[in-house]
Amino acid sequence: MIPRRAAQTLKRLAKGFPVIAVTGPRQSGKTTLAKTVFCDKTYVSLENPDELEFAESDPRRFLQRLGDGAILDEVQRCPSLLSWLQGLVDERGRMGNFVLTGSAQFELMSGMTQSLAGRVGRVELLPLSRSELVDAEKLSLSLETTLYCGGYPALYDRDLAPEDWFANYVSTYLERDVRQLIAVRDLTQFQRFVKMCAARSGQMLNLAALGVDCGISAVTARQWLTVLEASYLVMRLPPYYRNFGKRLVKTPKLYFLDVGLMAWLLGIRHAAAIETHASRGALFETFVVSELVKQRFNAGRPHDLYFWRDNIGHEVDVLYETPQGLQAIEIKSGSTFSSDWLVSVRKWQQFVGEATLPPVIVYGGHQSYDRESCRVRGWSEQDW
Repeated sequence: MIPRRAAQTLKRLAKGFPVIAVTGPRQSGKTTLAKTVFCDKTYVSLENPDELEFAESDPRRFLQRLGDGAILDEVQRCPSLLSWLQGLVDERGRMGNFVLTGSAQFELMSGMTQSLAGRVGRVELLPLSRSELVDAEKLSLSLETTLYCGGYPALYDRDLAPEDWFANYVSTYLERDVRQLIAVRDLTQFQRFVKMCAARSGQMLNLAALGVDCGISAVTARQWLTVLEASYLVMRLPPYYRNFGKRLVKTPKLYFLDVGLMAWLLGIRHAAAIETHASRGALFETFVVSELVKQRFNAGRPHDLYFWRDNIGHEVDVLYETPQGLQAIEIKSGSTFSSDWLVSVRKWQQFVGEATLPPVIVYGGHQSYDRESCRVRGWSEQDW
């Protein structure tokens, strides 16, 4: 197993919360992480039909037999269990007593909000981050290979070709999760929708146009996109709310949370194809944004990332607030620095008119240095 940065966060939360929740997409390593960090706890999977039937028919006895707590895997399959769990952890008063894992964000979160408010510490676990691959000496020196493979642990733990693994992952996801979350009559149409979303990663989200391209209504497109978000496959990056004297674009941008899955959905079947692919820039931007999200999720924080764009096209790719001021990040897929990259960040600094941190430019090369009041960082560097 590749060590996960979220392990320390789980240990920290287990000292102050009776229930710990680990959520994230399927196959991101949630169960492995929970078993590793809480190796002394009994493991119970609610995907086991016998355990699920026991939990549904007699939840009180199901939980009481677990005197030292347990890891309850895929707990969203039995939402009613959470209400019984509330009374039990209150009675026991032990921190880190139960560990819940789940891959359907909305179902699990609604149950925890209603039944376990104030009692649960949560970590959202996405596929392996760049830093975790660096620590394990698994990060490829080739940017194209990194974009092609993405971060799902199975691709680094087993002898698997990405095209084989992603084909089965998407098929399983469509057949299993989608049928549980919404009634999709035509799975082929939904798969086309997923591929259309991949083609729009890094772009402004236009649900009406997306629906037209897929032959569905904007309402259906919104519903289906919610399913992808609930399964941790995509996210919406909101616009920053301050206008700095400019009229702002208020539409969010769409991003996939694993660049390897995005590449497969775009029809890319070998890493070398990315070098000249029309979506190379979008793939790299998706990679960087997803890495920034992983950093925050692994620390147990919300991502709190934004982009900024005014109505005449001035834009900052990523923006977030720090105690020292606003941090702007520009993303460029080129491997050689160009002075043109400084134009947008200079305009940004003029608009802000207040103290900010030096802008960061993350690019497709390996070297890192400071240049003209900007921090230029290679894609493989530990510190952005």
